[in-house]
Amino acid sequence: MPKAYWISAYRSVSDPEALAAYAKLAGPSLTAAGGKFLARSEAAVVKEQGVKQRTVVIEFESVAAAQAAYNSPGYQEAIKALGPNAAERDIRIVEGV
Repeated sequence: MPKAYWISAYRSVSDPEALAAYAKLAGPSLTAAGGKFLARSEAAVVKEQGVKQRTVVIEFESVAAAQAAYNSPGYQEAIKALGPNAAERDIRIVEGV
């Protein structure tokens, strides 16, 4: 079964304090669910129509494991801490090759 990669791209952050509260809960929750953080920073280089934004890449054993991590009570609590307007994000779970 191929691994899966959770990719979060932050288009904007309007409430850094809410984002910090989210991160404090999200990181341990996703790690406990089997996630391995591979990248967590602003883009070092942007090409074509890319945007220099914060990007997070987390590896999971499968798409099902990544989905379970997203739906876990711990991660849902992190989303509540972030709130609906603190950040505009694009989250994708993709299957590895």
